[in-house]
Amino acid sequence: MSVLVAFLALLIERFIGYPQPLLKAIGHPVMWIGNLISWLDARLNRPSLRPSRRRLNGVVALAVIILIPVTIAGVVSGIFSLLPFGFAFTAIAASCLLAQKSLQSHVGAVADALDTGSLEAGRVAVSQIVGRDPDQLDEAGVSRAAIESLAENFSDGVVAPAFWLAVGGFAGGASYKAVNTADSMIGHYTEKHEDFGWASARFDDLINLPASRLTALLIVCAAFFVSGASAENAWRAVWRDAKKHRSPNAGWPEAAMAGALGLALAGPRVYGGIMVEDATMGAGGRRDARAADIRAALKLFRLADWLLMGLFGFLALFLLA
Repeated sequence: MSVLVAFLALLIERFIGYPQPLLKAIGHPVMWIGNLISWLDARLNRPSLRPSRRRLNGVVALAVIILIPVTIAGVVSGIFSLLPFGFAFTAIAASCLLAQKSLQSHVGAVADALDTGSLEAGRVAVSQIVGRDPDQLDEAGVSRAAIESLAENFSDGVVAPAFWLAVGGFAGGASYKAVNTADSMIGHYTEKHEDFGWASARFDDLINLPASRLTALLIVCAAFFVSGASAENAWRAVWRDAKKHRSPNAGWPEAAMAGALGLALAGPRVYGGIMVEDATMGAGGRRDARAADIRAALKLFRLADWLLMGLFGFLALFLLA
């Protein structure tokens, strides 16, 4: 039944998203998790503590960050299971863990800004979805950043939560979202979070392993059907470049997207004024990405997303037959 819930949640979020009136009224579950993480960070990650103590506190914080959302999701799904068609209500609730609609909207906004000829507007739009310094980016840099974010967030924001929804139900999806949010907030190699965020970063790497590989495969398959994209080059880029990325997971979808579009993504980038060296995904491809390449990447994303929904729909029919 959890596979069916994941399939329905994907459909609901793809077409409806998270309602704006609800967002204004109560916020979003990721915001709630973020508030919890900030509260724990302020109390358990004091600079006066020894590094070993901060690392231990980070493990305790991660356990709390997981336990609270999992408990709430378990109670909610348990209540819904008592109702007729309770799985549908669970799917509606679980759809908040996915980000297909918002991801497409945010990445599309970057292409729209660049299409109007406004580099500054493109920088502002891309700053909403990446952590690097937008002021350092030219039009090609803004375009590459948007495409890289699309590929990585397709894995982190769509495929991974859907995968863990299918494996562990609403509680499994909530657990993933909690860990992923913790990684994005405290899983950085900075002086403040190198120790406290160690457990969150390592656990996030682990639970994203299956989804990142599945995301790359979905993009490769989608490239068969998108005009101008190359499934063969996507496959080659994945096997040649993905393992060279500084992240054990981000390189898989980024390499697949780069190869499919004939682009060279990743490479050296500036975060917080610091140059971060990284391998190039899609070695030999073009660096001069443009708004048209963002729109081509969005076509791949949309089709790959439909392939994901088709996969979960097929599995639901097979398992419930």
